[in-house]
Amino acid sequence: MKITEETITELFSSKFIRIFDLLKEEGKHYYNATRRTADRLPALKSDEEFRSMTPDAVTVCLIVKTEDEPERLLMQREFRYPCGRFILCPPAGLIDPQDYGKSDAALNAAKREVFEETGIRVKDSDRAEIINPLLFSSPGMTDESNALACITVTLDDLSVLNNSGTEEMEMFDGFVLVDAEQAKQLIMNGCDENGLYYSTYTWTCLMWFVSGFWKH
Repeated sequence: MKITEETITELFSSKFIRIFDLLKEEGKHYYNATRRTADRLPALKSDEEFRSMTPDAVTVCLIVKTEDEPERLLMQREFRYPCGRFILCPPAGLIDPQDYGKSDAALNAAKREVFEETGIRVKDSDRAEIINPLLFSSPGMTDESNALACITVTLDDLSVLNNSGTEEMEMFDGFVLVDAEQAKQLIMNGCDENGLYYSTYTWTCLMWFVSGFWKH
């Protein structure tokens, strides 16, 4: 089936979200909640454009090394409005519009978000890489996508940690440093120590950390 400009209707538009009707056939509708404008919808891209498109956001598997401590995965408790509570989250953020189409857009956004959300400034000596250029969040209802980055930083201590660079709508309730055994327990439990569920991207970062892939 081919989706074209003629089969797409914008039903709702605001600063942060749009809803499009992707007409399957006469009388049959499929709805897409998206951050994108009509000209950037993945449904309209050629295969070549699809393979090289810029993600909407980036999620960061942030691994911290400090003296006399094992490597730990750094996450935070962030208030997620659809869940109505603080849940365990890795650093993440949107790609800046001016970076769309640039090859380093996701990695630059990852470093920026780490600084804004944790106070950690990624140094040239730290390891930073994209481990997946684009993952769809839930392609049954949205075309939203995240790149997945892994950044490993070395810190003298944890006094640098703060959320002072975050935006007004973002709310946090402390950092969580997770070693390998704690990460395994979080995966096995499917929730945090308070019994609160977390996102697919939190699970992905936990899995990447315990797998040891980040070391190679």
